[in-house]
Amino acid sequence: MPIYTKRGDEGETDLWNMERVSKTSPRVEAYGTVDELNTVLGVARPTGYEDVDDQLGTVQNDLFTVQADLANPDSSPGADDLPGVTACVREEHVERLETWVDAHEAALPDLESFVLPGGSEAGARLHRARAVCRRAERRTVAAVEAEADLRAMPLEYLNRLSDYLFVLARVANHRADVPEESPSY
Repeated sequence: MPIYTKRGDEGETDLWNMERVSKTSPRVEAYGTVDELNTVLGVARPTGYEDVDDQLGTVQNDLFTVQADLANPDSSPGADDLPGVTACVREEHVERLETWVDAHEAALPDLESFVLPGGSEAGARLHRARAVCRRAERRTVAAVEAEADLRAMPLEYLNRLSDYLFVLARVANHRADVPEESPSY
């Protein structure tokens, strides 16, 4: 079976329930940007740090859940367990990120100013992922504002994920003994 279906040749795609929508719909923009984020994380991983790489592998799998949640018009706001729906972002996804952030921050020097993105190769790739995550978050906000049937939990996850990726960039730079640079205004 070929990978191409030709169903998107007219600028439309299928949602989870097979509803046809424009590829420029806010919902498709949101889950497409999450897909881009997952690809950027695939480039960022491996970082050279087994604990970080294991966590990033979990995040990459979570991002498929985020995409499925965004692609599913049958998952109404506030729904947690929906018949026939196997992929919903849940509070425990967000809580896991918070636990990781707290643990990593405890091993870092206090943050006293903004930092320039960059540093070690792994740190720079993680800063790039953070920036793409923020764009995915903005696209998800637009989708939630445009479509009342979208759950807000993917938005909460992406917001926390961008914080996590910022902390991971700092961790990578700290472990590589690369000092963080502050911007000069």
